[in-house]
Amino acid sequence: MEPPEAQRVAAAEAIEAIAPRGERAAPDLGDATLYFNRELSWLDFNDRVLQLAEDTSVPLLERVKFCAIWESNLDEFYMVRVANLHDQLEAGMDARGADGMGPSEQIDAIRERVIGQRDRLTRCFERDLRPAMAEHGIRIITPQRADDAEREELRRVFESSIFPALTPLAIGLGRPFPYISNLSLSLAVILRDPDQGTEVVARVKVPKELLGRFVEIGDDGHTLVPLEDVIAANLPSLFPGMQVTDYAFFRVTRDTDYDVSDEADDLLQAVEEELRRRRFGEVVRLEVEGTMSARLRDQLTTALKIEERQLYDVDGLLDMSDLWDLHGIPGYSELRDHPYSASTKPRLRGEEEQEADMFGILREGDVLVHHPYDSFTTSVERFVKQAVHDPDVLAIKQTVYRTSADSPLVPSLIEAAERGKQAVCMVELKARFDERANIRWAKKLEEAGVHVVYGLPALKSHAKCILVVRREGDGVRYYAHIGTGNYNPKTAKLYTDLGLFTADPEIGNDIAEMFNYMTGYSRPRDYGQVLVAPFNLFEGILGEIERTIESHSEDRPARIRMKMNSLLDAPCIRALYRASQAGVQVQLNVRGICALRPRVPGVSDNIEVVSVVGRFLEHSRIYSFERAGEVERVFMGSADLMPRNLYNRVELVTPVEDERIRVQLLDILERGLADNTNAWILEENGTWERRRPNGEPRNVQRELIELHEARAAGEPRTGSAS
Repeated sequence: MEPPEAQRVAAAEAIEAIAPRGERAAPDLGDATLYFNRELSWLDFNDRVLQLAEDTSVPLLERVKFCAIWESNLDEFYMVRVANLHDQLEAGMDARGADGMGPSEQIDAIRERVIGQRDRLTRCFERDLRPAMAEHGIRIITPQRADDAEREELRRVFESSIFPALTPLAIGLGRPFPYISNLSLSLAVILRDPDQGTEVVARVKVPKELLGRFVEIGDDGHTLVPLEDVIAANLPSLFPGMQVTDYAFFRVTRDTDYDVSDEADDLLQAVEEELRRRRFGEVVRLEVEGTMSARLRDQLTTALKIEERQLYDVDGLLDMSDLWDLHGIPGYSELRDHPYSASTKPRLRGEEEQEADMFGILREGDVLVHHPYDSFTTSVERFVKQAVHDPDVLAIKQTVYRTSADSPLVPSLIEAAERGKQAVCMVELKARFDERANIRWAKKLEEAGVHVVYGLPALKSHAKCILVVRREGDGVRYYAHIGTGNYNPKTAKLYTDLGLFTADPEIGNDIAEMFNYMTGYSRPRDYGQVLVAPFNLFEGILGEIERTIESHSEDRPARIRMKMNSLLDAPCIRALYRASQAGVQVQLNVRGICALRPRVPGVSDNIEVVSVVGRFLEHSRIYSFERAGEVERVFMGSADLMPRNLYNRVELVTPVEDERIRVQLLDILERGLADNTNAWILEENGTWERRRPNGEPRNVQRELIELHEARAAGEPRTGSAS
């Protein structure tokens, strides 16, 4: 297999070889002005999350939730993406994307946007959300705002539970500056010895991981005091005999990215070693309380060895990711989204007390499930469970990228191995921020006799699939599940993801070939149906775009519709530009990063880009190519159109041949593109304008909830439910 660099060169040459008919178009499709910057485009996505926190039509506690999501999103962005930009600067690299921006320029632009968004977040929480919650009985107060009874309760809680968990560390006098762990919240304190007249600085870590971020007081437990404020109010107890002359809160973000050598002999050991090193990553961001004194700022910036542009003032509450705690307060149903329970697909419902026979159903035809509207438990989990207990099943093979601690799927593989079946699990150890969980699962699987494969250091395995090998007649039959999301029952309730169950023999053969490549030592043969990165996915998508261009004419128009999380790959973007130049209508639903610039005269006049951000995280990928005189070609799978997905990962995208399921997928596409409630339109100048209803309100997620609820109740409905 060629290295990623060679593949990118080949990809660029391939796209340039697809010349438009007639005279070559005048615009240079490599012009940097035709591409938006990846990092700034991601910040635009997080801005859309922030807008939902600011939206007064969203239920109150859901707005609080979006504040927490904005913060946790940004933390990960700094730990990985901004850290990478600093690494480039330190290494003297000047790696530029299609947009042409250098790393230092990006860092400055990121800072400017983040400061503006942070100011809005603080105003939203302090001026709107905090008072509104108080009106409903959820009070967030400081000790100074507490009444006498509440202060007495805080004193007792501090002495009994908080004080024993604190470790104040003085700095100076032979004591070096302590290690500040990633994302930890701390107090910097200046102490004066009244007898000697000397001063020292001390650090107190806020142990919110142990005690929670908010201290609950009162009979109902709905009066909350930030833990750091309780500690600050009791600083004299931590430093008896000293005078506390100044203090302020601060928070550190570190570089958590890492590289595993392509030459690593033991991938498990290599990842474990990198995880140990990761906690000592360089500081990429220091957030400080807005009122922090210049003296404390200087102390921290010097000790942490950061530039001025890495220092961020924060007015109000530091680290709003902990607002998830508020969202989790029981009760207050009127302040939340209407509750929704996933339903079981009609074809997957059993009769009376009997579970539906998954294998018998799939022999009759493919089944599509759409989470969270369709139940993960009664589809994916049931599929694996029946495979484990079926005596005719010979083997179960599954990929694991991210999963939850209580997922029943991995224990099912263990049970399959104990029952004498061949159980194979492709565990991706390098799934960022899930490495430790995956290592734990991998070791448990190995101990139970499951064949565990960790993949290759140079490639992440991001494909989402399960393959069941079942003995039938004189041979075997493959049954497969191909998904767009991880096998995680928790995120299956929060993310919109698709899953295709199929017994198609050609698709089954292709997936078996992919597993043989991942677990063995071979070069895969040509895939008959599916598209697999890094082998034929890029060429397959590119070929579909080109065939659509060739088929288009004024009297026989063609159309391309795509739904994905991110669109970044320059060769794919150039292909879409050429489709637009040829007159093909291109409709894109891109949740996050989009480097393509729409509506540019002569380049992308015919391209529309929307982004849907709402109650559920849009996570499914659908690619549709409509050509006159042909059955519309529809694909679904795990890959976005990004360089890492096309060239540096094992990804799986499958064509959908079943007409009923094609209709369902196209219905999802159409509803998303028609959304005028939680959809934003990307303008030529790079701004995202939120759509407003001009007539009937359309909300794709609400519509799909209603369709599935009606189906579960056996009521007549309009439209196609997936």
